[in-house]
Amino acid sequence: MVSQPSPSAYAYPLPVRGNDMFVPLTPLDFLRRAVHLYPHQTAIVDRNIRFSYKEYGARVNRLANALLALQVQPGDVISFLTLNCHQLLEAYYGVIKIGAVLNPINVRMGTKEIEYILQHSGSRIVFAHTDFAPIVRQQRPHLPVLQDLIIIDGDPEEGEGEYEKLLKSVEPVPVDYVVEDENSMCELFYTSGTTGQPKAVALSHRNLYLHALTFISSFQITSDDVILHIVPLFHVNGWGTPQFLTAVGGKHVMLPKIFPEEICRLVQEEGVTRLYGVATIMNDLLNFERLDQYDLSSIKQFAMGGAPVPFAIIQKLEKTFQCQAIAMYGLSETSPVIVNAAPKPQHRSLPEEDRQRLQARTGFELIGTKLDVFDKEGNPVKRDAKDIGEIVVRSNLVMMGYHKDETSTDEVIKDGWFYTGDMAVIDEEGSILIVDRSKDIVISGGENISTQEVESVLYLHEAVYECAVFGIPDEKWGERPRAAVVLKPGFQITEQQLIDHCRDQLAHYKCPAAVDLIPELPKSGTGKILKRLLREPFWEGKEKRVQ
Repeated sequence: MVSQPSPSAYAYPLPVRGNDMFVPLTPLDFLRRAVHLYPHQTAIVDRNIRFSYKEYGARVNRLANALLALQVQPGDVISFLTLNCHQLLEAYYGVIKIGAVLNPINVRMGTKEIEYILQHSGSRIVFAHTDFAPIVRQQRPHLPVLQDLIIIDGDPEEGEGEYEKLLKSVEPVPVDYVVEDENSMCELFYTSGTTGQPKAVALSHRNLYLHALTFISSFQITSDDVILHIVPLFHVNGWGTPQFLTAVGGKHVMLPKIFPEEICRLVQEEGVTRLYGVATIMNDLLNFERLDQYDLSSIKQFAMGGAPVPFAIIQKLEKTFQCQAIAMYGLSETSPVIVNAAPKPQHRSLPEEDRQRLQARTGFELIGTKLDVFDKEGNPVKRDAKDIGEIVVRSNLVMMGYHKDETSTDEVIKDGWFYTGDMAVIDEEGSILIVDRSKDIVISGGENISTQEVESVLYLHEAVYECAVFGIPDEKWGERPRAAVVLKPGFQITEQQLIDHCRDQLAHYKCPAAVDLIPELPKSGTGKILKRLLREPFWEGKEKRVQ
């Protein structure tokens, strides 16, 4: 058992510089504040388990002391391989409270990718749910640095799991770790790249602290907010929720797996106020056949990112739920959210459809970010909402770099700007609209076609449940757009009818050359549509041109 002095539970020793007080920025201060100000307020709901902030803080202290007992040192990487659960939420503070680095791993990655992550990160300890533990055991002979594999959940016949036993083996005494360098690594996220090995995005204490403040101010988050964790916490900390919601003392509601009925139940029972996720999940919710059987009136905002948001989804959400629905944007490399499409005061008086179209755009830069759109020569494009360029960002929210990969870091951070790889236009008011990833833009006969624009038109058809547009080779034009469409139950429609629908609203060269009616679209762990899996069969042996 670890035994330490018992200083104030709210005190963090801080270095003093001369006569000045220098307070390093760290997310640890968010939980300290919540425990101090909201000790009896519900912090976490995870199925039949509920913890107050006082209990949450005590469990975090136990985790920190347990890691110290396992001889974990500052800078050691601690990995979690799990779906959303309270244990992972505890790790967001317990791991970094002793100066270690938290590495949540995407459970949708392949075995070889997970092996690479554990090797590359030099992970010292892995916490895993039973379902994912065999992956680690299988690769353990190839992981010389790995010290322990700790099972999170318990066996129904044997009782509580190793995680709970580990926490009970120590006392919840405060751990006074001093964050002397706010630019030291705090969290490590591996992106699932389409080619090559995953890249390791290193985020500092400063990155995460400032992102939380930016999010709180831009989205006006308060202690009254209840957020359902739809976004997996292995996805750049669930878009920052462990930090910003904890900072204000709000309620975390865990959702291990995404089912519309479970979302509805939790919204009704817990009074969820905001739902953040990708548009495909919100589309599933809109099409849930028993939606009207639940009281979902507590929801006051939908915000969607991860992929461009079709106008039709914004329109349907606001009509169905009578609350605000907006787009937002960010990347793992930007901590993540740096843009949202909340309307400016002068936009609120616009006709409803015009305002909703504005809210479906990618949006405006958040406080603390400087955003622009550059052409191929590195010059700002015209702010005419027509000229296409690459989104670039200059901000304290941009990552430290790719861990152990200076070459890749230098490729994306140039002359003080982070190059996102997302192609967009920008208007005179500073509102950006992503037209595509550079690899997704279809270049047909020299014309740039935004697949997002075509998808938005397809979503307006009453028979379309989901769709994805992508480029395929064409001998005459170089490329042509093609669509994969999932129909709503009970609807029947032909390929030509959908093409004609597009031709009624778009220039003909932008319309799909063909439409595939399929039962479902391939998606990532967050619900983002994986266009590359649709596109790649058509490009085998050919080179895809990008702008």
